[in-house]
Amino acid sequence: MAGPLLAIDGPSLLYRAFFALPKSIKGPEGWPVNALLGTANLVLRAIEDHEPRAVVFCFGLEAAEYRVEAYSGYHADRPPVPDELEPQWEDAQSFFEAFGWYVARTDTLEADDLLHSFGKLEEAAGGRALLMTGDRDMFQCATDRVHVLYVSTGKEIAEIGPAQVRERYGIPPELVPDFIALRGDPSDGIPGAKGVGEKTAADLLQRCGSLEKAVEGALRETPRLRSSLRDPQLATYKDMATLRDEDVELPPDTPTDHEGGAAAARERGMNRLAERLCPS
Repeated sequence: MAGPLLAIDGPSLLYRAFFALPKSIKGPEGWPVNALLGTANLVLRAIEDHEPRAVVFCFGLEAAEYRVEAYSGYHADRPPVPDELEPQWEDAQSFFEAFGWYVARTDTLEADDLLHSFGKLEEAAGGRALLMTGDRDMFQCATDRVHVLYVSTGKEIAEIGPAQVRERYGIPPELVPDFIALRGDPSDGIPGAKGVGEKTAADLLQRCGSLEKAVEGALRETPRLRSSLRDPQLATYKDMATLRDEDVELPPDTPTDHEGGAAAARERGMNRLAERLCPS
């Protein structure tokens, strides 16, 4: 049986690797290469563990326009790309494609939406997919055939399927957008319902079955919770947290090109990685 499609959240992994590895790791031109090196190492580890049929890196907008129009605070507090990461960001496509990995981009949506779309399409084609990211919003994509490889630190990777989502949050994957709308998501700048934390959000959804039904039944809740559920923005928050479909094409089965990756690594001063890929 063919291995799964491995879809990578490019921005998420680059950021995590950049902050996990020292900026003193530099290429011949004197620029740091820590983000590229750390990302490549994480992906190679996932390839070793899961033997994917192909790898596709996903990139998109920092914030989709419709989400910012819906709520101006969306991603508003995120800092700009660090100066030392900018050249690595620009070099990412060339570097990753040298490994035989595909790079997909969207000009209207975010990388998360692309991962969701690849996972959905691979499942519809009868395959399996692994979505590699550090973003818990992606847990909404978990199905029997689509799992999330959640990178919780620079090195730790957890495989998340529907059972693990229920274990973590007490709700099924399809209710993750409802959960985000209620609890909020500080990393995305979504405030959520006032005074509602993770436990209360999970309890509401377990009892009511959806955000909409929780709002409809608000009169049965405590006065404080009733007031929180009256927030007219909750439906907007859920819509923002719900991943969108993008028109994507599934890549053909493509093995990782160890020689090509080694050459690209060597060009950037990553000699240990090059040696590991192609021992001399």
